[in-house]
Amino acid sequence: MEPPVYVLEFEKPLRELSRQLDELRQRSIETNVDLETEVREIERKIESTRRDIYSNLSSWQKVQIARHPKRPYALDYITAICANFQELHGDRQYKDDQAIIGGTAFFNGDAVMIISQQKGRDPKERILRNFGMPQPEGYRKALRLMRLAEKFRLPVFTFIDTPGAFPGIESEARHVSEAIAVNLREMAMLRTPTISVVVGEGGSGGALGIGVTDRVLILENSYYSVISPEGCAAILWKDGAAAPKAAEALKLSANHLEKLGIVDEVIAEPSGGAHNDPAQAAAALKYALQKHLNDLRALDTEHLLETRYERFRHLGVYEEAGVVRS
Repeated sequence: MEPPVYVLEFEKPLRELSRQLDELRQRSIETNVDLETEVREIERKIESTRRDIYSNLSSWQKVQIARHPKRPYALDYITAICANFQELHGDRQYKDDQAIIGGTAFFNGDAVMIISQQKGRDPKERILRNFGMPQPEGYRKALRLMRLAEKFRLPVFTFIDTPGAFPGIESEARHVSEAIAVNLREMAMLRTPTISVVVGEGGSGGALGIGVTDRVLILENSYYSVISPEGCAAILWKDGAAAPKAAEALKLSANHLEKLGIVDEVIAEPSGGAHNDPAQAAAALKYALQKHLNDLRALDTEHLLETRYERFRHLGVYEEAGVVRS
């Protein structure tokens, strides 16, 4: 039995046309009647509808694509673009957090350190990965691997895909905020090239905990935000149903983030999202990573650190003595 097809609300017109096309082709086979003209007409309509839908996506619709259950996760990209990935476990203090994975690999022949947040495909794996929400030991494991990469002068790639750090009592008891804060400080001073990519959800400090890097990239239908749209809606509108309005207000989509200077490059996805052609999405990601890695390797260590400092120092806008500065 084939797995059920997951269709987003705004994709339903496209799904209906695809159903009509399948029925028309089946009828042609069963009746032995040439329906090629009708088939081509529906194919043209499908292509036109596809362009209309995916070229005019709202911020909320992009959030829905970022959360699509068939969307490639970090391990899918690691398998596609790297060789000989060797996972390293544990934070050497408490336990191994499966929501964050990390280890060494070869990227186009060069040794790199990869750290990523990982969600699960089925219920069992989702529970194992804690739905992609790291606990403090996950961030401490990430920091341990970053320091290892620094020691051996390996570039660091981080893949961001989390709704946020785990907010449970046990996570707070083990000081998740402190663990994230330490990562922010230490990543700012890491003496090796670093690149992060938002491949799905980029939620709050949970994402930022592995995101203070020399370059920040984002896939076209991913998002990066200080809070989820639902959380923002609950605070500002007292109603989680206002999430679409909140998504627009947060300016969390890739095109907004690029205009604001939060990300350095938006990586194009296949039409309809990375899940429609994972191989093409992985190829685009690999190309972007290599391009930015080449640029960073051309910088000496002191220049690398200074450039990283200036990048984050100039984000946002603040007011001083009535004068707005950016």
